[in-house]
Amino acid sequence: MINPVLSWAVPIAMFLLALAMFCCLIRILRGPAAQDRVLALDCMYLNGMLFMLVLGIFYSSSAYFEAALLIALLGFASSTAMAKFLLRGEVIE
Repeated sequence: MINPVLSWAVPIAMFLLALAMFCCLIRILRGPAAQDRVLALDCMYLNGMLFMLVLGIFYSSSAYFEAALLIALLGFASSTAMAKFLLRGEVIE
């Protein structure tokens, strides 16, 4: 039996996370500087990871939690690589 609070809170959370991802997409496309685009991409992968966690709660499946962990791992590595590229102009020394 699902909690009555979760029955309305989970769809609202999914809608708000999708809206936040859309706002990040706009910042990626229009961002005036490369740093703004990298920060928006970082925010977008965090929102995507949270969206996967909410889907895992909604469907009561552990596969979504593992996918969220994978998104977090790849997002951290890509954010680090992009920041290093913007600082030094190269990723691998």
